[in-house]
Amino acid sequence: MPGIGETLRETRMRQRLDIADVENRTKIRAKYLRALENEEFGMLPGPTFVKTFLRTYAEMLGLDPHVLVEEYRAGFEHEDEIEQPLGPAAVTGRDRRHGPRLGPGSLVLLALVGIVAALVAIGLASDDEGGPDEASAPETTRSETKAQPPPKPARPRRVSLRITPATPTYVCVDRGVGTPVVFENTIDSPRTFRGKRIRVNLGKRDVQLRMNGKPVKVTPGPDPVGFAFTPRGRRELPSGERPCA
Repeated sequence: MPGIGETLRETRMRQRLDIADVENRTKIRAKYLRALENEEFGMLPGPTFVKTFLRTYAEMLGLDPHVLVEEYRAGFEHEDEIEQPLGPAAVTGRDRRHGPRLGPGSLVLLALVGIVAALVAIGLASDDEGGPDEASAPETTRSETKAQPPPKPARPRRVSLRITPATPTYVCVDRGVGTPVVFENTIDSPRTFRGKRIRVNLGKRDVQLRMNGKPVKVTPGPDPVGFAFTPRGRRELPSGERPCA
């Protein structure tokens, strides 16, 4: 039975495609495509990228991606490379029996709370014992109090850009014209990038963008799109100005 790499290579050659054609269609760099065909999976950033690229490559060739991914998991993915879900550590039986323990910091905090409560009680008692002069002091009317306008929120000095793809999407990010590429790969889960300036090139428009927590309108579609973000706003980039273009 042919292996993963042989299956990909033979199917590509039957369709008379070269590596450059596949790179243009999948937005996966040629060196990673060759690594998949040669089963040199160590050249890729990690198991997640191997499985994502396998799915994208297989779908482009018309193969069943599930079969190739399962074959990779069974033959190549080691137990120590499998991503474990993040979650709270298990509570041992001893901890359940005895409950949470108070450390020295907790005891100090409780002591401070007691001191503050005592001071508040003393202050209330002093107010109740005030003399007649204090009782007869006129209250400040509302008309004498000038309403202060709420402070304006500070303008952000950096950009925080979160990209959430609907399907595996090619992404290239740099921080301005002439700067090195910060990230170039295909993603299938949300990623966040930060900097004073961010330029992004997306392989397709089926993504959700949020700049500093606010949604950025992107018309869905299969066509590539690029943006430049600064703390003052954003603008769409023509194809010749996008990073990695």
